[in-house]
Amino acid sequence: MKFLSLIVTIITGAFLIYGTFDMPEWGDPNSPASRHVSPRYIEKTEIETATPNMVTSVLADYRGYDTLGETTVIFTAGASCILLLRRRKKKG
Repeated sequence: MKFLSLIVTIITGAFLIYGTFDMPEWGDPNSPASRHVSPRYIEKTEIETATPNMVTSVLADYRGYDTLGETTVIFTAGASCILLLRRRKKKG
């Protein structure tokens, strides 16, 4: 059983590493995010959100639902861990 787990882990790791070969280089100015998304945020953030701080407008306005979803997932995971790991009092 340990050998099978090792094989599955190695195959999964190989697929994950293979998936990184198609990613753009770190800091590549010609990557899709740098060519399409970033210029739009830089040009239209103050007009669309009325917020002069670009980071705040991206996190609060453009990605608000995403940030709320991440917060909900983290809260649910924490509450689940507390419920699973709490000590129960013995009756009697």
